[in-house]
Amino acid sequence: MTRRRFRVLPTIIWGYVIWSLVPVIIAVAYSFNDGRSRTVWQGFSLRWWIGDPNASVLHDASMRNAIFNSLILAFTTVVIVVPIGISLAVGAHRLRGRSAKAVQGLTSVPLITPEIVVGAALLLTFTRLFTGIPLGFTAQLLGNVTFSISAVVVIVRARLVSIGSGFEEAARDLGATRFQALRYVLMPMLWPSVMASLVVVFATVIDDFVITSFLSSGVDSETVPLRIYSSVKGGATPALNALATLLVLTSFTVLICGLFGLSLWRKRHGDNGGLRAALADVTQADA
Repeated sequence: MTRRRFRVLPTIIWGYVIWSLVPVIIAVAYSFNDGRSRTVWQGFSLRWWIGDPNASVLHDASMRNAIFNSLILAFTTVVIVVPIGISLAVGAHRLRGRSAKAVQGLTSVPLITPEIVVGAALLLTFTRLFTGIPLGFTAQLLGNVTFSISAVVVIVRARLVSIGSGFEEAARDLGATRFQALRYVLMPMLWPSVMASLVVVFATVIDDFVITSFLSSGVDSETVPLRIYSSVKGGATPALNALATLLVLTSFTVLICGLFGLSLWRKRHGDNGGLRAALADVTQADA
């Protein structure tokens, strides 16, 4: 029975991996198809990447605009959300009693609320209540910040719970102020959750469709997911596959960068989060 269980588990895992990756691999492969067909292979070519003077990703202004909009929206959201999310997580973690449970519940609401409900609610908010905020990049940015911030809070709070309060108390016993304990002890130990938050928020925003489409103002604020959706209805070419491939490569690049940063952190600090080095920094700062 034990051997059979061990054989069944790898089969399920590899079956899931193949089921998930095969459609993506097919889409990537047909972005290099020489002909216009997206189902019949007609030879390898970079036509839909850089070769076609009108329909390739390099020469299509609308596709370049969609890539630019997606990258700017994702990076800007990350820059805004991660610091705010860390601050909220640290503050919520230090609360006690009913207020702590209330804050925890409120920060979890966007995670359990259907995204389409959030998108529709934000659209009504910006068109009926806060009419001074125009639809387009500004509304899309605020919408993605609102939806993504809870993910950062949950990730960082999970790390704070695993760390506990002992390290900060040790730093305070050595003469550190609250700010010094936060800067020299807590923040270095939060680095894995910060990297995870960066990757999660970037990947969520760059391929977001629902909120971005609700708050879009037209072609000027069109992102890659919106461009793919609008093109797939009409006469789509393998250039659409190339655009989707760029989206996948960007997400994987950010993921690899996050894993590389986490690896460097572990090599430098070890599994204990660099407690000795952090406490040494505290004593030096206090001196």
